[in-house]
Amino acid sequence: MENLKDIHIGDLLYKRVKEEEIEISRICKFLQKTEKEIKDMYSQKSVEADVLLKWCKLLEYDFFRLYSNHLILYAPSSGPHKKEKQSQLPQFRKNLYTKEIIDFMLELLKNKQMTPSEIMNQYRIPKSTLNKWISKYRL
Repeated sequence: MENLKDIHIGDLLYKRVKEEEIEISRICKFLQKTEKEIKDMYSQKSVEADVLLKWCKLLEYDFFRLYSNHLILYAPSSGPHKKEKQSQLPQFRKNLYTKEIIDFMLELLKNKQMTPSEIMNQYRIPKSTLNKWISKYRL
């Protein structure tokens, strides 16, 4: 699993292009960019959202999910003092754990990098959830 704490989107775009063996001419045409602009993107830590969306379509990979997983793992929990406000934006459950997140947590346990209580504290994963994962995946 990639390091979700420090996402370098340019590196990831480049890796996916190589995996999919997509010609630079096709990329240039799809993104309406020059070859130099494409190569410059590979060195960028971030790209604009509309450009990233085009990359997602071209490469058939959801790069935005990397950021969602980052939020799940590293965003601070909201404290008890925070007021609930109504928002006009769509609301998402923060605790939707992807297979990659589950694998990451179980790998930490398997390699004895963290104890269950450390995982529960650092990543705010409920004990019952962690225990279900351990039981389900026979760790």
